[in-house]
Amino acid sequence: MTTIEIHTLSTTIMGAVHIKVKLTNAIDEALVSRGMLAPHLLREFETDALVDTGATYLVIPEDIVQKLGLRIRGQQKAKYADGREGLVGVSEALLIECESRQTTEDALVIGDAVLIGQVVLEKLDLLVDCKNQRLIPNPAHPDYPITYIL
Repeated sequence: MTTIEIHTLSTTIMGAVHIKVKLTNAIDEALVSRGMLAPHLLREFETDALVDTGATYLVIPEDIVQKLGLRIRGQQKAKYADGREGLVGVSEALLIECESRQTTEDALVIGDAVLIGQVVLEKLDLLVDCKNQRLIPNPAHPDYPITYIL
């Protein structure tokens, strides 16, 4: 079992970057796109999220897991910023949409806030503009995300 590090940040940190995100149950979205689920049954949730450049993964609280109808598909050993370790739930895939870009990712289920970590930022090819407290598209390719395959 691998260990991941979780940073839990206060939402009152000076210079913190908050963004609007739309989270969608990825299974619902796939069923809607195949005509197997009525579009009005698609489970989506819009909320504020804290961009945490010290975190690796997407983190969502249990209440959002419930609202989206996601299943906890397993447990992951996690290391907190204060050195503690423990198991946290890992959700089924969800669609994350922000700054007109979207990707699919599972999430760690813990806490009471949505945290956007490095994996989502890399997949969406977004950079943190700390001075202006916002995310910006990578200037090298501002119109669409680029994924590097090495």
